[in-house]
Amino acid sequence: MTTAWVFPGQGSQYVGMARDLYDKFSAARLVIDAADSVLGFPLSGLMFDGPEAELTDTVNAQPALLAHSIAALAALQQASNNSLPEPSLVAGHSMGEYSALVAAGALDFADGIKLVRARGFAMKHAGQERPGAMAAILGIDDAAIRQVCADAGAVQVANYNAPGQIVISGEKQAIERAVEGAKKAGAKRAIVLAVSIAAHSELMRPAINEFHAVVSMTPLRAPRVPIVSNVTAQPMTNVEALRVEMLAQLTSSVQWVKSVEWMEAQGVTTFLEIGAKDVLAGLNKRIAIVSLIVFFVLGLILLSTVDVRRAITESGNDPSGVVI
Repeated sequence: MTTAWVFPGQGSQYVGMARDLYDKFSAARLVIDAADSVLGFPLSGLMFDGPEAELTDTVNAQPALLAHSIAALAALQQASNNSLPEPSLVAGHSMGEYSALVAAGALDFADGIKLVRARGFAMKHAGQERPGAMAAILGIDDAAIRQVCADAGAVQVANYNAPGQIVISGEKQAIERAVEGAKKAGAKRAIVLAVSIAAHSELMRPAINEFHAVVSMTPLRAPRVPIVSNVTAQPMTNVEALRVEMLAQLTSSVQWVKSVEWMEAQGVTTFLEIGAKDVLAGLNKRIAIVSLIVFFVLGLILLSTVDVRRAITESGNDPSGVVI
């Protein structure tokens, strides 16, 4: 069995995230407590109790998602007596790529928490300077939506999430034109998302300038296993490639479909989603041809106890959800 670990990004956060992990696994508790200590405020309080609006703020959602994923991984290691097999590849969707960096040993957890917090602020400031919008387009092929974006102007594909599920990003009026254009082009649904930050678009260009200094100063190491790039859907194996990716990702499309297809072409037969909810498991089922898709592997493969399965999976029951 050739395995890839995958980590979710924004859109997967929810009030109550990681609470069961914190209560039942000492290794997960150490991770969450470390996040609180690094940030200097109780991130765990937002994760466990909300309020939802504050947790959803990108400056909080990003470190919360990283903390949840690494806490889940720590719980997996604890429950398997540190015998969890190493993956052949790792990947993360958008912000989830930072969880992949930590899991692959390229980035220390404490540095990762500070890095994604800074990324959140950079994106938030860019959104205040150049407000935008995003929309989910369902039931239309890639070529058609690219033409819709070209016709609308100042809008681009942000996420190729799965066949028939694409997220676009750009200026608000251009998004509105693109939504109408997508409907006319035959999209089953075209929905403007409740965000004000146009992630993965040119409107994030100011974020690169702000984030660059933080990326340059953050210690990185070559990963133990290759990390599949959101931008190129190709493996990253050295520090230089990781630093380039962190900045390029802000204005580039997330090539999740190509990433999953490439991993399967390399012989991956099992995808293990580690983190909040099970959105990537749902997307991957629509992309992969023959692979086994598992979310929060512990209870399903390593152990059989119901309590452990519940503690690790924490499924949000939203396999077709939209991640940005």
